[in-house]
Amino acid sequence: MKDVSLSCQESLSSLSDQKTELSSVEDQSSTAQQSGAAENSSNESSTRPFDLFLEKKGIGLKPSRLEMNREKRKAAKGYTGIVIRPGMVLLKNYLSIDDQVMIVNKCRQLGLGEGGFYQPGYRDEAKMHLKMMCLGKNWDPETSRYGEVRPIDGSNPPKIPAEFYQFVEKAIKESQSLAASNSNEKRGEVIIPFMSPDICIVNFYTSTGRLGLHRDKDESERSIQKGLPVVSFSIGDSAEFLYGDQWDEDAAETLVLESGDVLLFGGKSRNVLHGVRSITKNTAPNVLVQETSLRPGRLNLTFRQY
Repeated sequence: MKDVSLSCQESLSSLSDQKTELSSVEDQSSTAQQSGAAENSSNESSTRPFDLFLEKKGIGLKPSRLEMNREKRKAAKGYTGIVIRPGMVLLKNYLSIDDQVMIVNKCRQLGLGEGGFYQPGYRDEAKMHLKMMCLGKNWDPETSRYGEVRPIDGSNPPKIPAEFYQFVEKAIKESQSLAASNSNEKRGEVIIPFMSPDICIVNFYTSTGRLGLHRDKDESERSIQKGLPVVSFSIGDSAEFLYGDQWDEDAAETLVLESGDVLLFGGKSRNVLHGVRSITKNTAPNVLVQETSLRPGRLNLTFRQY
């Protein structure tokens, strides 16, 4: 891997986790009553809109102003670009705290409306241990196909916010530049093609969630053959991300994806196997939690073009 440190020239304010290992049986209500609200967000009634925010009760302990300013200064220092392998780039600390707050607020607003967060499942009635919302097009886990409406309720997926397009466009261009500087190719788009997303899958899962190794392969044949990249935003608690070329988690390489990181894989890495081994509790930036009331867990947005 080659590290390239870069400074952000302007704030982005002025976003693959499609499939997750299934919970064989949903927690019984008695267990749910004993567990904390954060650990049971995936077990809440499917008839109620899922809220990314925890209800504030009483007066909690706030992080000190010094701590909050330290986190904001860290995010404002700029990002570090890391070329993982041909076509795969990690932009560490790419999204500022203000950017993350905006994204969380947008996702919460959309998630409470038509086509918002729900708990998806499969034909055998097993439930995915997460909440999911599709933007642009709907992805149906029962058929592994995209469509214009959500079959379970006939709802239309919300549109992808314009600000999200801007994040993706800039992240791809930065990644192309990094990819070119790390190879003999003079044009980064040869290594990582440009794409304009018409799909965004937004997943929220708690600290108990994990993702088995899989490939993102449900997009169009043209999209996959051209190597159009998947762009993934991580917000909230950190995740231990796995990637590799074998169906063996023990042989997989690992990355720690922290809040504000952007991971991109396309070109020769478009079909890379990837997953999430674990979520690390209490690692979300305190200032992000304070300004949004985001539940404990990881919010992940993956953009792709059908």
